[in-house]
Amino acid sequence: MKRGRIVAAIARLALAFVFAWASTSAAQTHPTQRKTMLQVFAAASLSDAFTEIGRRLERQRPDLTVRMNFAGSQQLATQIEQGARADVFAAADERWMARATGRGLVAGEPSIFARNRLVLIIPRTNPARIHRLQDLARGGVKLVLGADAAPVGRYSRIALRNLTRDPAFGRDFATRALRNVVSEEENVKSVVGKVRLGEADAGIVYGSDLTPSVARFIRVLEIPESSNVLASYPIAVVKDAKEPDAARAFVDLVLSREGQAILERRGLIPVTPAQPR
Repeated sequence: MKRGRIVAAIARLALAFVFAWASTSAAQTHPTQRKTMLQVFAAASLSDAFTEIGRRLERQRPDLTVRMNFAGSQQLATQIEQGARADVFAAADERWMARATGRGLVAGEPSIFARNRLVLIIPRTNPARIHRLQDLARGGVKLVLGADAAPVGRYSRIALRNLTRDPAFGRDFATRALRNVVSEEENVKSVVGKVRLGEADAGIVYGSDLTPSVARFIRVLEIPESSNVLASYPIAVVKDAKEPDAARAFVDLVLSREGQAILERRGLIPVTPAQPR
């Protein structure tokens, strides 16, 4: 009996060794595939559109994970300049892309892939009783803008100055409106948030920011086309991209008819007409 138990124990040990060897061999034969990580630095106003485009690319390339970093264009350019890992840079104006290009941070010539226009938003409750653009210069109005370094902030100031050319506003309109600025935000989503929460009486944002989730909390006043600013959005592969092939695939998708259709659906102005249905 004792000898039988010993033989049985040896047999169990041998069987366990065989299973362990087989598992190790299988793992070596079929190693876990590492996913490629694509890092996209994009202006905050692109968050909805680029999130959808990133998911579309992930479906096309199951080996790829697209990670987004949304912020003000000036913040993103500074992060890349300071060595942050990025594969794609998409800005909300040409100023910050030109800076990145001039400092040798991007590969090749950037491409304009979308455009945008400004609108004025006010809380739906409209506590300051703003009914026309001229009301922005009225005393006591709390106006929030993007910081001057942020594309939306620079565009907003240009639009206010443009309005002074209209006799209906007066030459000092921009000066008086800017006196009412109570907060300067680093990106357009922060401007939207301040107005949506009622922390400001008005703010200037992009037309693409009028998403369904925001629209029910705000009212919109259009800025005349003659005074408005047409924002151009450039995109480029970062020079030191760790995944240059995946970065080019992302840029190509953004510029494709499919990508342009997504941008248009998300409120931006495409540079390439969408494919007819």
